[in-house]
Amino acid sequence: MTTKTRFAPSPTGLLHVGNVRTALINYLYARKSGGTFVLRIDDTDLERSKPEYVEALQVDLRWLGLDWDESFKQSERFDEYEKAKNRLIESGRLYPCYETQNELETKRKFQMKRGVPPIYDRAALKLSADDIEKLESEGRKPHYRFKLNHEPIMWNDLVRGETKFHGENLSDPILYREDGTLTYMLCSVVDDGDSVISHVVRGEDHVSNTAIQIQISEALGYHLPEFAHISLLKTREGGMSKRKGGSDIKSLREEGIEPQAILSLLAKMGTSDAIELKSLEELIAELDFSKFGRATAVFDQEDLERLTHKLVSNMDYSEVKSKIEVDEDFWNAVRGNLNKLSDLNEWVEICKKEITPQIDDLEFTKKAIEYLPENLDFSEWMNKVKEATGRKGKDLFMPIRKALTAQEHGPELKVILPLIGKERAIKRLNGEAA
Repeated sequence: MTTKTRFAPSPTGLLHVGNVRTALINYLYARKSGGTFVLRIDDTDLERSKPEYVEALQVDLRWLGLDWDESFKQSERFDEYEKAKNRLIESGRLYPCYETQNELETKRKFQMKRGVPPIYDRAALKLSADDIEKLESEGRKPHYRFKLNHEPIMWNDLVRGETKFHGENLSDPILYREDGTLTYMLCSVVDDGDSVISHVVRGEDHVSNTAIQIQISEALGYHLPEFAHISLLKTREGGMSKRKGGSDIKSLREEGIEPQAILSLLAKMGTSDAIELKSLEELIAELDFSKFGRATAVFDQEDLERLTHKLVSNMDYSEVKSKIEVDEDFWNAVRGNLNKLSDLNEWVEICKKEITPQIDDLEFTKKAIEYLPENLDFSEWMNKVKEATGRKGKDLFMPIRKALTAQEHGPELKVILPLIGKERAIKRLNGEAA
């Protein structure tokens, strides 16, 4: 069977690193197997799904280099879901229920108080025709539950190994709501079945859903895919959500984080492999589900920043030439000091553009000009000024820094002095804008 994986985001917010990790693993597996990677937009929640989020997630995936082979929206397939629903009703696997949310909540609380798992009691199956007629005369509309077979449900998970549930320990899931809308459970099964998805790779939080969806798939006559449930991600502060912000791809891109850093980190999180910079081709070759562990992986943005610094500081001029407006000598001088590519702007502002110096002690900065060497060696210069004036520490270099850069903090003076140049440096030390 040809390998076919899918990434199925809901367009209700921006993509965060947890989503992208799932997309990445699906992408890597499809590419490693010579298969197909599908982008499915789960937009059945018509109220919360927004076109701008569809566009945003596509922009994010393309920026990361995760191209897809096929794409479709669930909102285009309501007729197919309706057909599947009717087939399940006809086969007796989908049955109408009339409890209100309040009644179901009361049942749940009663079960919890008795120490019983909150599993639906199938009371609706005991309703007579007269009972149903009475309930409907009251204006009640049914929701529909899938009747699980009370039998073992087993699969060999590519990450978890042999995984087993029993139907009697699971609550019959609602597939069709009172308002006529369908739930994720049915739509996802129909799409995976019709698309002939061979491998479903998703988060650990979907394990019990998988047990249920296996029975729904079998009831609809679909070929079962293989499953891999990867560990969840959390931040040091706790869980991860597209609505929390801070870890969304758009923000990371705007902060100057490099896509290769994101991919290198997310591909290896939760595995036994070391986290280091890798090309997409290397990540494809190295993907191995046997290396994935079960423990929750912790996402720390500092790891992304560290990888981005390492990546940028080792970039050859030819790799960045089209993105920057400095020559090769300037790039080679400063790249080791850049945490991200956008930091280059600060160096350009200081070294190549006119600034007004901050002068705390004009007499001192003018005196320092006398000892400025032709080769602009900063250490040599400071040693001479120190010897001549008796100043040391911050009293020595801070007035110099503020005169040359108009800032108290910033790039290393030993690096930027040659880039500023002697003529501009002298003007600034004299208190002139230059």
